[in-house]
Amino acid sequence: MKRAYNFNAGPAALPLEVLQRAQEEIVDFKGIGMSIMEISHRSKEYEAVNDETQQLLLEHLELPSGYKVLFLQGGASTQFAMVPMNLLASGKVGSYVMTGSWAEKAYQEAQLIGETHIAASSQEGVLHIPALSEIQIPENAAYLHVTSNETIAGTQYQAFPDTGSIPLVADMSSDILSRRIDSSKFSLIYAGAQKNLGPSGVTVVVVKDDLLKETPKHLPTMLRYSTYIKNNSLYNTPPVYSIYMVNLVLKWIKEKGGIGAVEKLNREKTDLIYNALDNSGGFYEGMAQKDSRSIMNITFKLQTEELEKEFLAEAKKNGFVGLGGHRSVGHLRASTYNAVPYEACKALVDLMGEFQRKNG
Repeated sequence: MKRAYNFNAGPAALPLEVLQRAQEEIVDFKGIGMSIMEISHRSKEYEAVNDETQQLLLEHLELPSGYKVLFLQGGASTQFAMVPMNLLASGKVGSYVMTGSWAEKAYQEAQLIGETHIAASSQEGVLHIPALSEIQIPENAAYLHVTSNETIAGTQYQAFPDTGSIPLVADMSSDILSRRIDSSKFSLIYAGAQKNLGPSGVTVVVVKDDLLKETPKHLPTMLRYSTYIKNNSLYNTPPVYSIYMVNLVLKWIKEKGGIGAVEKLNREKTDLIYNALDNSGGFYEGMAQKDSRSIMNITFKLQTEELEKEFLAEAKKNGFVGLGGHRSVGHLRASTYNAVPYEACKALVDLMGEFQRKNG
């Protein structure tokens, strides 16, 4: 079987080794005569997966004690509401750095719940992440929210602000575990799994214990973080199979040498493509400012829409998928998540060179 060169933005590529391991176990999980999709989430077999997956994630994030891992549903889009619902108390403001479409969605949802504030914005002009010196956080901020990587814009924080006593909250859906960061800077991290962690269906929340001393009593049970903390994410039936797949992906990262090794490979992959853009004499043009470029989503364009259509048609003929830009902006995008192999990125660079030779 020839596998596609998968550059989809999400759901995205999964490691082949993980898919093969899941294939081996799909009918009979660890000799119990059932698939993990069939067993009770109260069983000792599933509880072992649940606990191990939490510990593996904390280990990869290099977090000290005092953090909990939660498994929720509803994607990052539900977290846009749950964050202010749980953290934005009366008399406080939710402060947001506006870096693109996903930061905008989080901000708009918070506006429905309480008072909000824009700490900095990069939504005008060239696609970039604001300088840390531009971020202004009010004294009565309940938290500062950042979107660590903008999949549509192709921009990514190179460093994160120091917020002092004000909790730092991040949507890391599209770059979690792609590079080493100081995760202890954050009081809450959330991420949809379907880019770097596993398939769609589970959302991971990593939260500092002391952030949730008080939860608003009027919140519905399923929208309180405290519900999941008290019940080890087992209050109701969790997305068992998706969590199992996250478990396999986290083990795969460990087998590859951990986050340091993953980051090294990610930078090698994206350097290939960015160098092809920068050395094309203007035939290809990167869309993000160089000091804000993402190692997860490379956005670029050609000189005309017609050339872009021809490029995508040529890519499709050669087994590439997912290279079209987001419908809201168009152009082109290569999503180079952890599971996208170096060989796929090299094949893309070869395709780009050949296309330029024929059309430049």
